[in-house]
Amino acid sequence: MSLHAIRPWRQIDRRPSRQIMVGNVPVGGDAPISVQTMTNTLTTDVAATVAQVQAAAEAGADIVRVSVPDEASSKALKEIVAESPVPIVADIHFHYKRGIEAAEAGAACLRINPGNIGSADRVKEVIQAARDHKCSIRIGVNAGSLEKHLLEKYGEPCPDAMIESGLDHIRILQDNDFHEFKISCKASDVFMSAAAYQGLAEATDAPIHLGITEAGGLTSGTIKSAIGLGNLLWMGIGDTMRVSLSADPVEEVKVGFEILKSLGLRHRGVNIISCPSCARQGFDVIKTVETLEKRLEHIKTPMSLSIIGCVVNGPGEALMTDVGFTGGGNGSGMIYLAGKQSHKMSNDQMVDHIVEQVEKKAEELEAAGAAEQTAAE
Repeated sequence: MSLHAIRPWRQIDRRPSRQIMVGNVPVGGDAPISVQTMTNTLTTDVAATVAQVQAAAEAGADIVRVSVPDEASSKALKEIVAESPVPIVADIHFHYKRGIEAAEAGAACLRINPGNIGSADRVKEVIQAARDHKCSIRIGVNAGSLEKHLLEKYGEPCPDAMIESGLDHIRILQDNDFHEFKISCKASDVFMSAAAYQGLAEATDAPIHLGITEAGGLTSGTIKSAIGLGNLLWMGIGDTMRVSLSADPVEEVKVGFEILKSLGLRHRGVNIISCPSCARQGFDVIKTVETLEKRLEHIKTPMSLSIIGCVVNGPGEALMTDVGFTGGGNGSGMIYLAGKQSHKMSNDQMVDHIVEQVEKKAEELEAAGAAEQTAAE
């Protein structure tokens, strides 16, 4: 078992919610918080879209959303679904027929925006298609596309308007005896999003999809999302999430997992604990960490690695990690295994050696996990 264990003062109590299925992925209830992303290729370019879906899945994405803006995209969606290793959510805007076509094409979930999908009757037709083809629905409320009557009532986009929009459309689904749905209420404003999500979390037991929409580029969007989504997750709100970045979808997946890892909500791959470096460093910490991040991307087993430049904090951090390296003097440092000093290693050989030790530890953890599962059976 990894040394980076959950302790009582780090425990987050998740909000109770119903569980639905998005394809073969459970969302809500006691299911792990799933990480999603969205393709940015032309959906009609099947090869490019499938390649992007596969890259996102390899990075850990549980679910991938694909935009379906026209009939040609609906036809392409069927091919994409057939080749996708993960469930596909069809993103539907403006024309309700796209939702019906997407359900027929095999989408695992239909994301519909209440503000632009059309009348209640058209929404009902989409509901029927979802029921007929056994796919779930995500109600996607967005501050930028609220219904006209709500904007007139509240004067501007605000949390109360978003909550009312979401609850109105929940009622439509429930009145049609459809309960396989989740809901999101996104805004680009962190405060507005957080307030809307908190209100919805209190008003419904539906699974909640988290997101800060139009968050920005890789750096700014990561920070904005970490603050907004991190606080909601800390409060126990959220069953599935997407980090919306103006960047490669793979980066969205990576950031999503880093947010979850930082809160102890989900672990995938190597959690690297490293210092920012200073004049005391016994080796080039920044370059070493950058290299290790790339060299260890293939490790999926949850585990921890500390890379610390000197002995001020290095030994203490290494006590809490599966593998560690602390800089010393004379061109070498100390390797730690399972929190204990193991052996010295020269700086010029440490990267290869650390990769080897991490791979070995990952194999041990996987074997231990398999043995525990066999014993439980």
